[in-house]
Amino acid sequence: MTVTGIAAQLAAVAPAGRDEARRAAERELSKGIYHQNEPGPVTRAFNAAIDWIDRFLDRVASAAPGGSLGPLVLLAIVLVVAAIVLWRTGPIRRGARTLPAHVELSGDIGAGEHRRRADEHAAAGRFAEAVRERMRAIVRELETRGVLEPRPGRTADEVAREAGAAVPAIAGDLRAAAGVFDEIWYGGRPATPQSDALMRQADDRVRRAPMDVASSGVPAVAGYQVPR
Repeated sequence: MTVTGIAAQLAAVAPAGRDEARRAAERELSKGIYHQNEPGPVTRAFNAAIDWIDRFLDRVASAAPGGSLGPLVLLAIVLVVAAIVLWRTGPIRRGARTLPAHVELSGDIGAGEHRRRADEHAAAGRFAEAVRERMRAIVRELETRGVLEPRPGRTADEVAREAGAAVPAIAGDLRAAAGVFDEIWYGGRPATPQSDALMRQADDRVRRAPMDVASSGVPAVAGYQVPR
């Protein structure tokens, strides 16, 4: 239920007086949505709010008997309490994306296979997954061409810093790719076709860039597999 819906319900009973307004507040705040996920703290907050409202209305009634101020103030209080609880347990919290602690970028799958997976994800509109696979393709390209030593646990920022120092011509592209990857997979930013396009561009430039390093064709870490 939205805060607007709560307001409409309580506004309908507010003129009825203090007792009916209190009962309306108790009915509204006792609904299941206000008690999910964190039943202990929310229940205590609910009880404290009702007690506080009761004491407040006693003071209002003694100052202005028979007036309509009490129910109107109650409406405002309940709206505030409902808004806070909905924010903590409602659609905003439920819709928050659960982000992984770490996305592995290195492994023994080739860059070409990661590119194929990235294309497949992008074609299906799964742009976050496409960004992840494109970043893995970049890392595997750098590993197999000897720019980076294969190492599990390396972050996108570390990839950009280490490979950029080794091959300055692609440093800017690597920083841009790492920034997009981090924003999407750790910052909660929605992935878009533009995200996919930037990663494709970075991957293409890495693939085409001459790698002036001493070794090439560094083998993958034996027995290590990139999680799908």
